Amino acid sequence: MAHAARYHGSAAHDIRRAASSSDGVSTASELLTILFNGIENAPAVKLADGTSLFSGSTPRATLTLNVLAVLRDILITVSDVRAGEAFVRGDVHVDGDLESVLGSLEDARAARSARERARIVQLAMALKRPVGPPKLTAAREPARLRGQLHSRARDRAAVEYHYNISNEFYSLWLDSDLTYSCAYFRSPSDSLDEAQQNKFDHIARKLRLSHGDRFLDIGCGWGGLIRFAARKYGARAVGVTLSSSQAEYARSRIRDEGLADRCSVELVDYRDLSRLGSFDKIASVGMVEHVGSARLAEYFNAAYGALSDGGLFLNHGIVSQSPEPTGLKRLVTRATGSGLRGFVGRYVFPDGDLLRLDRATAAATNAGFETLDIENLRPHYAATLRHWVRRLELNEARARVLVGDANYNTWRLYMAGSARGFAVGRMGVVQALLAKRDARGAVNVPATRDDIYDVS
Repeated sequence: MAHAARYHGSAAHDIRRAASSSDGVSTASELLTILFNGIENAPAVKLADGTSLFSGSTPRATLTLNVLAVLRDILITVSDVRAGEAFVRGDVHVDGDLESVLGSLEDARAARSARERARIVQLAMALKRPVGPPKLTAAREPARLRGQLHSRARDRAAVEYHYNISNEFYSLWLDSDLTYSCAYFRSPSDSLDEAQQNKFDHIARKLRLSHGDRFLDIGCGWGGLIRFAARKYGARAVGVTLSSSQAEYARSRIRDEGLADRCSVELVDYRDLSRLGSFDKIASVGMVEHVGSARLAEYFNAAYGALSDGGLFLNHGIVSQSPEPTGLKRLVTRATGSGLRGFVGRYVFPDGDLLRLDRATAAATNAGFETLDIENLRPHYAATLRHWVRRLELNEARARVLVGDANYNTWRLYMAGSARGFAVGRMGVVQALLAKRDARGAVNVPATRDDIYDVS
């Protein structure tokens, strides 16, 4: 482990004391043996001093417990917050494929019988926590946003919390345009940069973007799509964001690439798009997740109002594909930190809200849009996230210097967990092509999709 040296001293003393207790080690070993019985690619598990607790037959990773009782946080709490905080603090560390560890834990929980789960809980509760406060504290503070949910001021604070961490940090693992959304892999051998350019082109083709079109990107990030639209398609492109650091970076790239006459970035809330005039084509890529279900009508109405008659709007966003909880499960989900109060909601995307596709489509229809096309890019996002995780891990030392251990651990965990979510279908990412019909009820698009996919 690159940062193992930080765990010497008092924390290491606690670990050695736990390891010297045959009860603690044997208890943990029994627990892990029950948990991972028959689970393919289960991780090897050990203590920081090298004591082996479990060894799977074909492990893709090694799980190191710097605090033995962290198994309680990982296995028997309903919310994912304590387990995430333990990982961020360094109570537990993963060498190797973190996504496979998360998958093994998930598979193991699903495979165990009621009797086995009861025994796992019993054993986990027997693992004693160190006396006193945690020896390893997380430097990343949870978001503490004030004001009404999804008010202008609160939305700006949420965006700043996530995106203003460090442009250089993001540049370590994103593509050369800092594109922070699902890429489009025409071939599994595509590089991340190639796949992100593919995505830009895929969007432009769906929008039938052409020279001279006035194009708006809602939530433009670091400006990759607007620069692409101006450079390759000759569009007059405007991007809006709430992140000051993103806007500064995007404007610098626009100047450096000689696109200032065709490209600009504004710090504008989506609810204030009317001040920018009307647009022939609009895209929103990875922004709708910040809007919130209660604000969907306002969001689609704002996009509809900013679009010229006969124009097209491509809305690209993550959707939940898990069955909606009902009854007692619904009450537990609301009360125990899922969604807005879960780990990702507290430490990564505060106030983020995964939408249901049917609700988003209904809101678009109610705003006046006609839905022309819906495409789910779910496998592409799993691949994108795996690229990001690998690139982050390859740049671990630099990332830790730039943003600290806790931030590095947070992003590694959230992206590996997200890759798992897309891989197994809990989440999807949908591009919906929407049209604003003109006065005659017409939309100027071809009768087929052939022009979108003809890349010869």
